[in-house]
Amino acid sequence: MNDESLAKIFKALSNEQRLRIFRMLCEWQGAGDAERLEEGCCGVAKGFTRACCSLDLSRSTISHHFKELQAAGLISLKRSGQSSVCAVNPEAIEAIRHFLKQLPDTVSAEPN
Repeated sequence: MNDESLAKIFKALSNEQRLRIFRMLCEWQGAGDAERLEEGCCGVAKGFTRACCSLDLSRSTISHHFKELQAAGLISLKRSGQSSVCAVNPEAIEAIRHFLKQLPDTVSAEPN
């Protein structure tokens, strides 16, 4: 993944509300909630409802955040019959991990 793509990912995750939503979707998908929809994905409508309840945000605000996460390549939104399916993009997560692993171990937490 190139620097431009990584910048889009980090920009999308720099918003606290989007970061919370993305974490929620990762946890939900990782928990094996496959009965909600296929292949460990979650229904967008249920994701909206859960995010609205958890974050006390309007559906339009949640919708905006889902679109920003999608534009950054962090999630995919696909139609499945009458509903939509949301899936976390494992390639984006791997790109973040790879980027962080490339940082030198010599970076100090204490300023000089």
